[in-house]
Amino acid sequence: MTHRDNPTPRPAAASGHIRYARPQLDRQCASGRTGPTAPTGHTTSQEDTRMSTAPAAPALDPAHTALLVLDCQPAVLAALPEDRDREALLGRLAGAIADVRAMGGIIAYVRVGFTEADWDAIPAVNKSFGPLARHRALHHEDPATAVHQRLAPQGGDISVRKTRYGGMSTTDLDRQLRERGITTLVVSGISTSGAVLSTVIDAADRDYQLYVLSDGVADPDPEAHHALLRHVLPARARLIDTAELPTLRRAD
Repeated sequence: MTHRDNPTPRPAAASGHIRYARPQLDRQCASGRTGPTAPTGHTTSQEDTRMSTAPAAPALDPAHTALLVLDCQPAVLAALPEDRDREALLGRLAGAIADVRAMGGIIAYVRVGFTEADWDAIPAVNKSFGPLARHRALHHEDPATAVHQRLAPQGGDISVRKTRYGGMSTTDLDRQLRERGITTLVVSGISTSGAVLSTVIDAADRDYQLYVLSDGVADPDPEAHHALLRHVLPARARLIDTAELPTLRRAD
């Protein structure tokens, strides 16, 4: 079934500011609102996310490196409450994408979006995605679920669509990366407590070398964001910032 065949009205993702990463979505949908209740957005600076005693990150081999851009879609970005936070994040990510392209690395885009069949396959017990299925939110053809135009994919990039938090569990991203000889991932996007965390854990279990861009990830919940960057993600990935990224290219 296509978007046009669907007889059930759906809230517009662009205007609804759908924040699928938080369990409060179910309460919002029940009350007729699909947006977050006054979240506090946060994008992190170098000073408050990196320890001065951290060892230097090893050099990147561009031929085996991919930058993952997770959920940078208008419908998801809308969960960040401040326009300046969104714009600043997009600016840093655009710079990181340009840097990795210049190195000769791969850009891999992951976005969330659903078909009718995807919605029907989500069980009601799923606290995060069940409400999306009930309210037919984030249709894959909705413009608000496309990658933000400032970060638009180019020919030769990898682009996949997912239906859960992680970038690999419901896509063929891992296969596409392996086919291109990718062994190192630089992770960016939204949200730190959702797509970023799930993708890092999964990729670590698949034995990728991992980096997380500390100022290239964001979350509507600043406490969760800080806790993950300080205490959880460093156990699986090296934290670097976008300014450091182009300096890590391995000398040929």
